[in-house]
Amino acid sequence: MFPQGGPGVALLLLRVSVAVVFLVNVSMHFGASIPHWLWACLLLVAAALVIGFLTPVLSSLVCLIAVISLAGAGWPDIAVRVSWTLNAVALLLLGPGAYSLDALLFGRRVLVLPRAKDRDFD
Repeated sequence: MFPQGGPGVALLLLRVSVAVVFLVNVSMHFGASIPHWLWACLLLVAAALVIGFLTPVLSSLVCLIAVISLAGAGWPDIAVRVSWTLNAVALLLLGPGAYSLDALLFGRRVLVLPRAKDRDFD
């Protein structure tokens, strides 16, 4: 769940990419009509993605916003928004990587379940 080395660096770059594209597309889509408090929330989401805090939850939120923004997109913008959505889905499925706050908080754990015949059903 928390790959190290090259894959971990690639996941770090993917988190940065999703966060930057998220901010750029939201600013292009909504522009100056967003209140300051909402900008602060969006910046907080992007910063949390970059540092890898609650990555699956936040990437699903970004994915939802990307899908909502697809509704009003014209042809030139739709390819960019589809790639943004696919990057967010990839991050959701792959996880944060070893170089993230999630890796520090939750660590690498291995859950070993006993085999069915070894269980005692008293």
